[in-house]
Amino acid sequence: MKAAVLFETKSPLQIEDVDVAKPRAHEVLIRTLACGVCRSDLHFVDGAYPHPLPAIPGHEAAGVVEAVGDEVRTVKPGDHVVTCLSAFCGHCEFCITGRMYLCVSGETRRSSRDEPRLRLASGGSVQQMLNLSAYAEMMLVHEHACVSIDRDMPLDRAALIGCAVTTGAGAVFNTTDVSPGETVCVVGCGGIGLAAVNAAKIAGAAKIIALDPVPEKRAVAEKLGATHSFDPMSDTAVAEVVELTKGGVHHAIEAVGRPQSAATTVGVLRRGGTATILGMMPLSEKVGLSAMDLLSGKRLQGGIMGYNRFPVDIPRLVDFYMRGQLDLDTIIADRLPLSQINRAFDELRKGDTTRSVIVFDQ
Repeated sequence: MKAAVLFETKSPLQIEDVDVAKPRAHEVLIRTLACGVCRSDLHFVDGAYPHPLPAIPGHEAAGVVEAVGDEVRTVKPGDHVVTCLSAFCGHCEFCITGRMYLCVSGETRRSSRDEPRLRLASGGSVQQMLNLSAYAEMMLVHEHACVSIDRDMPLDRAALIGCAVTTGAGAVFNTTDVSPGETVCVVGCGGIGLAAVNAAKIAGAAKIIALDPVPEKRAVAEKLGATHSFDPMSDTAVAEVVELTKGGVHHAIEAVGRPQSAATTVGVLRRGGTATILGMMPLSEKVGLSAMDLLSGKRLQGGIMGYNRFPVDIPRLVDFYMRGQLDLDTIIADRLPLSQINRAFDELRKGDTTRSVIVFDQ
């Protein structure tokens, strides 16, 4: 199969021939049909986050099951599936206490003693990234890294649910538990932020404020449900949000991954408000609350992958789309073949686009 391989950070990915192993027990072979271009992958490509190389990035994907190994019970050949990097074992402390998104069990991967799932056709080794490696024509994953969905769901839009929507909407539905009538501010209007805006509308938030320096992205946010939008680079942006909401918002969601964005997220909170940080910040950075923030009852939390229970959440999000409540069509800015993966990353670096999707021949 063809796959986009990262051999060296800060260098273009190369399209290579890669061999994929046959599925073993609890493994699923998937023909990839679409994969979103996510900033999380870009962090690894640009070297901000470490990973053994060479490796195949890509984690926000959808496709069709080609074959399954022994003991697979959740999907079957022909099923349409969405993958999720929150692969879970099902029986560790995190899984049995309902926090599957925190599972890091090695049981969802092959051990170093086993034949690798992926290998360069030239004979060299290649690492599977985030349990998926979806910038490839085929994926070989643990059955707890994918979920079957409605076959009527368009797979280029379904792919976005695997990360951006699961994270952004999950921040609203799971991590912050927005109640009808509350106010929400979303900092950053990329794929994750826009999904959070759309989910806040579904949740019945009274005011939904979108902050992004790009006017076109603010316009998309308003189309998806934002009642107001501001440029966060303005010196008065935080004050405007606080004034508009008569003291600050109940929930602020950061979807960029920059210290300045995190500070803005905390700054727009009202007394007792909660800031949720979704973006992957540089590993050396810290985010905090002042003594006065703590005395005001403000809270700060992470929101890894929207605290998802993806085997349940993803089919529900698909249903939201099929019923016209979740607008994924507006989020997609471009569809590109795998050969254009480096162009897609270049556009992502500029920060002007919402979400690009790599589409494969069907």
